[in-house]
Amino acid sequence: MKFFKMFKKFHNEEDGAVTVDWVVLTAAVVGLAVAALAAVKTGSDGLALKIQTWLTTSEVPSDPLAK
Repeated sequence: MKFFKMFKKFHNEEDGAVTVDWVVLTAAVVGLAVAALAAVKTGSDGLALKIQTWLTTSEVPSDPLAK
């Protein structure tokens, strides 16, 4: 009888459920942040390569005021 009483008390407690909810919510937010970072990194790598190419192929005149 004591076992069933203890099991019923354990079943009715909700303190652990709140913790599990927060853990799941935090994991979802971290997952979305990683996905967003991956998407931004892909786009910024292409832009960085274009800027690098432009800077490498550009020439700076020795006297910018001379025409």
